Amino acid sequence: MEPTVSDGQVSPVPASSRRVGSPTFTWPSTGDVVGVLTLAAAYYGAAKVGQTLRYTGSVAAIWPPAGLGIAALYLFGLRWWPGIFLGELIVNGELLGHTAIPLGSLIGQQVGNMAEVIVGAWLLRRLIGPHAALDRASEVGGMVVAVGTATAISATVGTLSMLAGGVIDLSEVGKFWRTWLLGDTAGALVVLPLALTWLRDPPGAWRRIRTVEGVLLFASVALLTVVGVNSGRPLLYVVFPSLIWAAFRFGPPGVTLATLITGGLTIGITADQLGVFFKQPIDDRTLGTQLYILVAALTGLFLSAVVSERQRSAVELAEAKRRENEFALEERRRIARDLHDSVSQALFSSVLHTRAAQKALADEGGDLSERVGEALDTVGELTKRAQNEMRRFMFEWGPEGVGDGLVPALERHVSSIDGGLAVELQGPVEPLPLTRTTETQLYGIGREALANVVKHAAASTARIRIKTGRSAVILEIEDDGRGFDPTVAHGGHYGLASMRSRAEEIGGVLRISSTPGRGTVVRVEAPVETNHSDGP
Repeated sequence: MEPTVSDGQVSPVPASSRRVGSPTFTWPSTGDVVGVLTLAAAYYGAAKVGQTLRYTGSVAAIWPPAGLGIAALYLFGLRWWPGIFLGELIVNGELLGHTAIPLGSLIGQQVGNMAEVIVGAWLLRRLIGPHAALDRASEVGGMVVAVGTATAISATVGTLSMLAGGVIDLSEVGKFWRTWLLGDTAGALVVLPLALTWLRDPPGAWRRIRTVEGVLLFASVALLTVVGVNSGRPLLYVVFPSLIWAAFRFGPPGVTLATLITGGLTIGITADQLGVFFKQPIDDRTLGTQLYILVAALTGLFLSAVVSERQRSAVELAEAKRRENEFALEERRRIARDLHDSVSQALFSSVLHTRAAQKALADEGGDLSERVGEALDTVGELTKRAQNEMRRFMFEWGPEGVGDGLVPALERHVSSIDGGLAVELQGPVEPLPLTRTTETQLYGIGREALANVVKHAAASTARIRIKTGRSAVILEIEDDGRGFDPTVAHGGHYGLASMRSRAEEIGGVLRISSTPGRGTVVRVEAPVETNHSDGP
């Protein structure tokens, strides 16, 4: 026996009264009922739009409910199939009262359409995943396969049902099946991509097209569609430049909306007994309308997917380059630590031993001791220079980087410059909007430029200016030295190559302006960044 709680008392329940594994029925919630009725109303409305351009019997040239039904079950789950069933039942109920189509044929049509929607949604999830944005060519291709398979099922079942009910003759089967297939496919490829790209992120899609350019684009789509469809001359595909514009500038959301405008206007004009398609025989009219919408939809979808993939690849490449630069900087820091622990210590020991040898020789005296002492003085001086260079190198590449900022780091470096060069530094007091990596590379460029001034320019003064703009921080190093001709190759000039390499690593632009006898200006523009997380 199993206990139950009743009015706060525990009472046993006989085991014989329990039914193991029996299904339990729960009434649908109010939200479920509202959802089913809303979906049924939407399906019925889409069907009325499709029926404005009917081929024969119950077959429309364009059938938007196919795309709406597949989209609903794909996005929200197969459990919402009753809404599709109810909407289809209402559509077929109207046909039963206004046409001579037998009930059995309408039942077969409903079975085929239900299979179309359910199979299409299931295949879509299997082929492109649950949250596709149609921004990859593989996703668009998977959608086309899913839609093509689903609409073929509906066309086959529906055609056989109409043939069995005597609605069509055997000689009409081929055209009837083709019209049904292309009508459902065209309707699906207009409505389904629109739902997938807009319902996934409506605010984001709206922000993307809510611009002056967006208004101009969709106005041109509407205008060129009307001109092309109404023209008696071969101007039908004049709308395609606007579809290409949408693909390049607005991505899948823009393309799907442009395709909807093109398809809707084409159907409306043709149903109004106007335009180039209406002037054709009924078979050609239907086929021409279907192919026109299909070609427009597929062209825009695949092109926008390819453009999106290209843009994504560019972003991923930039991110990979950023990670590579961070890895290179970390590797430099590691080398700096290793040098500090090995070479720098060895140089320090060399200085100590040199001083000890000098002291011993001074105690001995004599001419030989004096000459050896002079040599040791030279060795000691060279070792100190190497030690100073090593310290500067470790400061630049080491964990502390530029320390408290680019301007203070350059001030410290300027104060250590020997050789009678007067250096003026102008820069903002507030922190620069740059990452630690960028500041470190700019410091390296400034240090290298000043080293070139000291070694090669024979200058008396130099000026360093740091300016902050909206999109870039500008570093300028100007001297009044002898200058040079930048158009002439300077073999072995490692400094210039090093500065260019550093600028490229941070996405900056380096320019060197120089004239013989008039000095040199080194100017580097580094992009502004607000993320300072790459610092230690």
